[in-house]
Amino acid sequence: MYFQQFYLSCLAHASYLFASNGEAVVVDPQRDVEIYLDAARQNGLTIRHIFETHLHADFVSGHKELAQRTGAKIYVGARAGAKFDHVALYDGFELQMGKLCVSVLETPGHTPESVCLVLTNCEQGDEPWAVFTGDTLFIGDVGRPDLSPTHTPPELADMMFDSLHRKLMALPDKTVVYPAHGAGSLCGRNMRAESSSTIGTERLTNWALQIKTREDFIREMTSNLPARPEYFAQDAAINREGAPALKDLPALTPVSPQELQSQIAQGVTALDVRHQDEFAAEHVPNSINIPLGGQFASWAGAVLGLSSNPVLIAATDEQIAEARLRLARVGIEEVAGYLDGGIAAWKAANLPLAHVPQLSVDELKAQLDHDAIRVLDVRREGEWNAGHIEDARWHALDSFKRELPELEHNLTFAVHCKGGYRSMIACSFLQRAGHANVINVVGGFDAWAKAGLPIALQAAGAKA
Repeated sequence: MYFQQFYLSCLAHASYLFASNGEAVVVDPQRDVEIYLDAARQNGLTIRHIFETHLHADFVSGHKELAQRTGAKIYVGARAGAKFDHVALYDGFELQMGKLCVSVLETPGHTPESVCLVLTNCEQGDEPWAVFTGDTLFIGDVGRPDLSPTHTPPELADMMFDSLHRKLMALPDKTVVYPAHGAGSLCGRNMRAESSSTIGTERLTNWALQIKTREDFIREMTSNLPARPEYFAQDAAINREGAPALKDLPALTPVSPQELQSQIAQGVTALDVRHQDEFAAEHVPNSINIPLGGQFASWAGAVLGLSSNPVLIAATDEQIAEARLRLARVGIEEVAGYLDGGIAAWKAANLPLAHVPQLSVDELKAQLDHDAIRVLDVRREGEWNAGHIEDARWHALDSFKRELPELEHNLTFAVHCKGGYRSMIACSFLQRAGHANVINVVGGFDAWAKAGLPIALQAAGAKA
């Protein structure tokens, strides 16, 4: 038996390849499928089967391209309404390949069509070796139940209770759990960082599995959910149809500094993908900063949207290529071009530059003591409720696309998140909206807490 897990940290996404007797299966492939083709080639394998545990909402799957390039069949839950050629999966479906057997469990809850795949290695006995749980069961968490246009969150939570307790928890304790996402994904709330677990470990430690009654489970599953990005529904729709191959995307067009200045004045989004410190020092006025170093594509999808059609600003050609690929992974396929020559060309054209002031947490505390500044916290609600700076205003970055915080233009606001990544994104949006007096807090709330500065714990707070 051959087995490999692939983990794409920028999307907190796990996919899998396993094989027996040279015949291989890929589970939940990412958009760029070359990694599976390379692994198969290097190990003398032929990819014949592609399983989707559900229609993913947070990324665009590569199932269609992978099938076209290998001739493999695609398997997806019968309730998916898939528009591409596929094998519909129901409870009890089995695929035998060499010494391996894949058995399907229909596990609605995260989505109506969700399935889990039980893998048995006959060389090791008749008991299951592993289960690929998609977004039904995570490490330390379960999937959110609010991503379906046809079912309410309580209806899905009710289904999930049965999927977890009647199906997954019926598996032997030693069965290895391999989910489709890890810590940081918006498909859950409290995932742990491990790449795998076991049914027995999750039975004892997973917070959602400790909820004993159906009524309590439904209430907990539908309360305090993180904001659902608008692009989630769009990605699910793309995956229902099957995305085109990446090679079919058009080439990017170089844009001169003068052209970009004119385009920005007409409302075009300029997306600067450099590190936040580089952006803070100097950037194209009214550009948006989403650095490549973090969960770039997820935030681009959430705060810009799939139809944003940005012009990229980067430090190198490699950054431009990486940004293009990572945007395509979440469905941002139309990119208007890139600033030819980057910031250096902009400066050489003698065009104006902007910057974002930054301050340390000690400097912030000193200014707060003199009432010289206000604080805007852009973390998520759970982070805010767990502790925040007293008298801060709260407005999660997740909601910036829907509405920006209402800030007084005559006041100065220090913007912070957990570590400084989200806060610079927020500062760039606020600057573009005309808020000149915004300052980024270096190190964010983590630095504030590490410095032993006072933390307020009450849940309620003023929303900006």
